[in-house]
Amino acid sequence: MRIVAIIQARMGSTRLPGKILKKVNGRPLLSYQLERLQQSNFISDIVIATTTDEKDDVIVEFCKLNNILWFRGSEEDVLARYYETAKRFNADAIVRITSDCPIIDVQVVNKTITYFIDNNFDYVSNTVDRTYPRGLDTEVFTFAALEKAHKEAVMERDREHVTAYFYTNPDIFKIAGVRNEMDYSKYRWTVDTEEDFQLIENIIENLYSENPQFTLYDTVKLMEANPDWFYINAHIEQKKL
Repeated sequence: MRIVAIIQARMGSTRLPGKILKKVNGRPLLSYQLERLQQSNFISDIVIATTTDEKDDVIVEFCKLNNILWFRGSEEDVLARYYETAKRFNADAIVRITSDCPIIDVQVVNKTITYFIDNNFDYVSNTVDRTYPRGLDTEVFTFAALEKAHKEAVMERDREHVTAYFYTNPDIFKIAGVRNEMDYSKYRWTVDTEEDFQLIENIIENLYSENPQFTLYDTVKLMEANPDWFYINAHIEQKKL
C-alpha cells in the first residue's frame, strides 16, 4: 500500500496570516512538522498541497528549497485539491495533516495508520472521539473513499473541510476512531492565533534541543510542570464546521 501524507497549507489564515512559516529558533513551524512526519516508516511520500493563489508562492519556494514535494490546487475547494494531489502522487491511502500542527507526534500518526492498515475501514482518525490534544489530529483514508467523496459531495462544508463527508455519512463509509489511553483533549497545541503560537514557541524552545522527536507525553509532562501555560490559549475557540 502506497501511503501519502498530504499537508494542506496556505498563507491566508484569517486569524494569523502566514502562521505556518512563523519562526521558532530561526526555523519555520512547517519545517518542524515535516521533520517529525519524516520519521514515519509507513509514509511513502509527504506532499504539501497549497493553492494557486500568488500569496502561496512563498510556500512553493519553501518546498523547492527544502526538496519537499508540492502540488497547487483550489483555495476554496480543498476536497478537490486533496483528490488531485492524491491522484498525482499515486496514493492508495492518504494521511491528512493540517499545516497548523507543528508538534504532531509521529507515534500518534503511526498508531492511526496501523489501525487503518490492520482493519478494513474507509476512514480512521483520532478526532472521531477526541482524546488527543488538538494539534495531533491525524486522519487516514483510502483513495477510493476520497474519490467517492470528491465525486459526490456538493455541500460547501464538505468541499472545504475534505473529510466532513466521511464522518457525516457513516452509512456510506466504514469509519473508526483511535483513542488514547488518557484523555488529553483539554490541550490545544494547534496554531491558529498569536496565543497558540506563543504556547507552541514555549514548547519547542523547552523540548526540541534535548529531543527533536519529543512525544505527546513529553509535552504533557512539560505542561504539567508549567500549569499556567494551559491558560495562554485556553480561551481560544476552534472554528466550527
